[in-house]
Amino acid sequence: MSSIAQLLTALVALLHVYFLVLEMFLWTKPLGLKVFGQSREKAEQSKVLAANQGLYNGFLAAGLIYGLATGSREFCLFFLACVFVAGIYGAATVSRKILYVQALPALLAIAAWLL
Repeated sequence: MSSIAQLLTALVALLHVYFLVLEMFLWTKPLGLKVFGQSREKAEQSKVLAANQGLYNGFLAAGLIYGLATGSREFCLFFLACVFVAGIYGAATVSRKILYVQALPALLAIAAWLL
């Protein structure tokens, strides 16, 4: 396995663990409010949805970590593709920032695996 591909995949996994923590545990806290640019009231109303979203980010991270741990290039590529598609969708429907924070790192990791 390419060490650059492994490093980029680990970075994507760590980002998704961070997203899990933000969405599941810090959504209504000052950091969560700042990162997502929302009011405490709006955060309180949407915290169950955010926790669900955080759980899915955790599944993406777990899949990437499993792929790295087992040395499965195909597993890593599958989960990186899932992250990339989610990032494109998020950029189109929520914020263009998601393109750079989520989709681009996944795309770079995919490229490293394929080169």
